[in-house]
Amino acid sequence: MKIESGPSRRQRHGVRGGIVLAAVCAALWGLTACGSPSKANDEDEPRSTPSAEVRLPPLNAGFDYQIGGAYPPPAGVRIVSRDRTAAPAPGLYNICYVNAFQAQPDAEKSWPADLLLRDSDGEVVIDEDWDEALLDIGTAAKRKRIAARVNEWIDGCADKGFDAVEPDNYDSYTRSDALLTAADATAFVTLLSRHAHTRGLAIGQKNTVELAGLRKKAGLDFAVAEECGEFDECGEYAEAFDDRVVVIEYTDSGLHKAVATFGDRLSIVRRDVGVSTPDSAEYLRKTR
Repeated sequence: MKIESGPSRRQRHGVRGGIVLAAVCAALWGLTACGSPSKANDEDEPRSTPSAEVRLPPLNAGFDYQIGGAYPPPAGVRIVSRDRTAAPAPGLYNICYVNAFQAQPDAEKSWPADLLLRDSDGEVVIDEDWDEALLDIGTAAKRKRIAARVNEWIDGCADKGFDAVEPDNYDSYTRSDALLTAADATAFVTLLSRHAHTRGLAIGQKNTVELAGLRKKAGLDFAVAEECGEFDECGEYAEAFDDRVVVIEYTDSGLHKAVATFGDRLSIVRRDVGVSTPDSAEYLRKTR
């Protein structure tokens, strides 16, 4: 079975220089959109409201990140995240991973050509870390077309019995050479959250701490934060999401920092960068 996600995506935490500006834009949301006021607004992307049927992940619970391949969860695990191609773990809170903002390396040609983000020369904009084409969420019309496809994947998560969905690459606008904005990203994820809620799924914000203050506008219910301990971001997620945060660290130092400060509040695990399965020599999982 092909796993959609592959290795962890967090190993490119080079956008911190833009966080202050993004945070200012977030604080001013509703008065001006970051970088491009006319590209996204509440008229074409209504606010998402969670339905009463949405079940949120438990607080400060045992967590395992299995997006690189499913395996029997270790003892004490109550929350597990798996790729959308996998089945949920019986009896646990299951989060479904979906690559929502970029095309898989082998799936680029399956997308209509006009839905791939292109630069002024007509070349497709690529996330070079993962060799993935960015999807063009820069207009309301294109957002709706892309969301229609991603929402089919979300439907698949719901049909399989997952409790929540984790749309990855919310921060792809930071790799778009300024062709996309934070407003575009938030407008698009709002479409996904609205659909997820209609299917009874909670929806998590994946990384992108600079937009955490917009979680209510975007209809996001919890956060999936990679390396927030390593980069001193856990507090921002905890405040924005009322401690409903699952944390993945990829270094011992990050794990120790996260546990020392938030070990009694957040759901924290350390995994190997490849998020591999126990039959791999690279497999690593720690909670302390």
